[in-house]
Amino acid sequence: MTLALIGFGEAGQAFAQGFKLPAGRVKSYDLKFDQLNDNADLLSAANALNVDPCRWAELCVREAELVFALVPTDQTIAAAQAAAPHLAANVLWLDGSSSSPGRKRDAAAIINGAGGRYVDMAIMAPVHPRLHKTPVLLSGPDASDAQAIAVTELGMVAELAGEAIGEASAVKMIRSVLVKGIEAVTAECMLAARRAGVEDRVIASFVRSDANVDWAARTAYNLERMTHHGMRRAAEMREVVTTLDELGIPSRVSAATVAWQDQLGSLGDDSSERALLDQLDAILDRIQ
Repeated sequence: MTLALIGFGEAGQAFAQGFKLPAGRVKSYDLKFDQLNDNADLLSAANALNVDPCRWAELCVREAELVFALVPTDQTIAAAQAAAPHLAANVLWLDGSSSSPGRKRDAAAIINGAGGRYVDMAIMAPVHPRLHKTPVLLSGPDASDAQAIAVTELGMVAELAGEAIGEASAVKMIRSVLVKGIEAVTAECMLAARRAGVEDRVIASFVRSDANVDWAARTAYNLERMTHHGMRRAAEMREVVTTLDELGIPSRVSAATVAWQDQLGSLGDDSSERALLDQLDAILDRIQ
C-alpha cells in the first residue's frame, strides 16, 4: 500500500513514525516544504522517517491508495481542493483535522465530487506517545472500509462512530467543551488563587472534595497543555464554537475557553519541567 500524508506536522510525523513503512511507500505534502526558511527541520524529519516530501499536492496523492489529511483546521478545505483533481478513483481520504461536522461535510463534498471516498476521522488523544495507535473514530458511508485497512494493514486503533460524515467529529468537538474547558477553568482558578496567596488552601479544599485526584499535578498538567499547545487548542475550540452554533446550542463557555487557550498559548512557554508554583508565577508575570 502507498500512503499519502497531507500535512507533515506533529500528527503526520507521529503516524509515519508508527507505521514504519519502507522507503517509497509514503509521500507527504506540506505547505512548509516549499518555504525555504521553514522546511529544513521538516525535510530532515521526512528523511528520517522514510517519507518522500512533495512540493505539490498532485505529486503526493496521484498514486496513493490511502490518504490521511492531517492539516490544521483552517487548511481543511484548501487541502481537499488542492488534492481532489489528482486523486485516483475511489481512493479513501481520511480527514483527521480538528474541524466541525459542517466543515467536514463541506470537505467531503469536494473529495466525493472528484471520485474519492471521504471518511471523517477524529483523533481522540494526543499522538504522543502512542503514535499511529492513538485512538481514532471514523464515520461516513466508507468508514467500515477505512477501518478494515487502518486496523489490519496499518495497526491503528480505529472505531466506527456512525454512517454519517460528521458523527466522529461531533464526538470530538463536544468532548472538547469539557476537556479544554476544564483546562481553562483550572487556569483561571489557580492563577487567581496564586495571586491572592491562597493556592495551598484552594488545593486543600479540592483534596477534601476528592482525595483520589492529585490536584497539584493535575493543575500543572492542564497548564502545560495550554502553554505548550494553547494556540492549536484555541483553533480547535473555535471549531467547537462553530459546532455548537450548528447545533443551535449557546457557546458561551466554549467562547471563553478560546480566549484562555489563545492567551496562554501565545506565551510560547513550555513549562512542563516546572513545579506548579513556578508555572503559575511565570504565567502571572506575563498576562494582563
